[in-house]
Amino acid sequence: MDRARVLVVEDDGEVRDLLAETLTQWGYDVTAAGDGAEALTLLDGRLFDVALLDISLPGKDGLKLLEEIKGRDSAVEVVMMTGNPMVSTSVQTLKAGASDYLIKPLNLEELQPLMSQLIERRFLRQEVGSLRARLGRELADRELVGTSPQMREVKQTIASVATSDSPVLIEGESGTGKELVAAAIHRRSARAKGPFVPVNCGAIPAELMESEFFGHVRGAFSGAVADALGLVRSAHGGTLFLDEIAELPPALQAKLLRVLQEKEVRPVGSAKTHSVDARIIAATNRDLETAVASERFRQDLYYRINVVRIVVPPLRDRKDEIPALVTHFLRRFNERFQRHIKGLTSDALAALTAYAFPGNVRELENFIERAYAFGASGEITREHLPALAPALVRAAVDPAEELPTLEDAERDLIRRALARHGNDKDKAARALGLTVRTLYRRIKKFEST
Repeated sequence: MDRARVLVVEDDGEVRDLLAETLTQWGYDVTAAGDGAEALTLLDGRLFDVALLDISLPGKDGLKLLEEIKGRDSAVEVVMMTGNPMVSTSVQTLKAGASDYLIKPLNLEELQPLMSQLIERRFLRQEVGSLRARLGRELADRELVGTSPQMREVKQTIASVATSDSPVLIEGESGTGKELVAAAIHRRSARAKGPFVPVNCGAIPAELMESEFFGHVRGAFSGAVADALGLVRSAHGGTLFLDEIAELPPALQAKLLRVLQEKEVRPVGSAKTHSVDARIIAATNRDLETAVASERFRQDLYYRINVVRIVVPPLRDRKDEIPALVTHFLRRFNERFQRHIKGLTSDALAALTAYAFPGNVRELENFIERAYAFGASGEITREHLPALAPALVRAAVDPAEELPTLEDAERDLIRRALARHGNDKDKAARALGLTVRTLYRRIKKFEST
């Protein structure tokens, strides 16, 4: 691993040299500056992990320098240093984005563990960012499995529309693979070398949606210590995939429509607009025509995104593809878990084939991954699939049993998911392949009936 990079900004030469020497002995790559102007010059050509700033600097004071550093790289961990401690100053530095506040003369025994903590946090953030980027690339490379007539039609449509730039609306139940369809379109398009930015519209808090989508400028609101590009501009030159688009509130629907029409974005707190060139692919597990009729979704936005429509079939309508899907997941999980599982026993495969799969392909993938977690090796047996309750399997294959209504079955499934997860709605929603917001809405619907 490369050594962590530390910037020391201190006008007292003796203190600056002592810090530089000590931090170097601790294993850090240290660069020192005597004032804010010199520090900003250094920042122009290099990234730092941690910055130690004296508050009292000639020319540009430490607080102003803190703001400029965070404006250039919000991920830098900044520690402020002062010989004249005041409560108001410490609060001010922390509000401006500092990670900590130290009193001079510095206690090196306190500084050393603080540095270790800050570096660990910095590298953890880098790993998370790298993982997110890698997941985005892997998603575009993952195979869209299926040879049923329905899936062949989906693949033919993908091949036909990939070379155009028209918006696409993908419909299908949760867990059917709508994101994989969007990634396949992106991969086969002229934008393949550009970014593929997937967004779950139901997972973003309403109060953060505008900033997350369109970005913001520093100072636009409390906590906005640096400019943020926003998801739409992050997809410039590539594809923006809006999953669960029906979850967008009306105000954001209107703003998204303007972006699609004008191909411009105005960040929160800014008077300036920015041109954006991104293909829009949207997806939903709800009936948007019904949502339009009930005025929960804008008709003009619906027409704008529904230029090309792709319907992804549920797994229960293509159960003959379960063995191929299982093989696909085994290859992936063998690599991830460093195992050599060769397949499923006949009774395990029979149980999977008999199951109704309300969570579709995502639920099948979870079952296989769970088998690895339960220690499967060699072959996956029925015992490695405890989530496949025998009652559920029997219900799927007993032709004499009276079928419940879809509403009753959905109510019962939600009730059992909540019971299994101790009424934890986040876990229940993930198990059902729903967003938390959708789960709350359906619970509210059932409570009123």
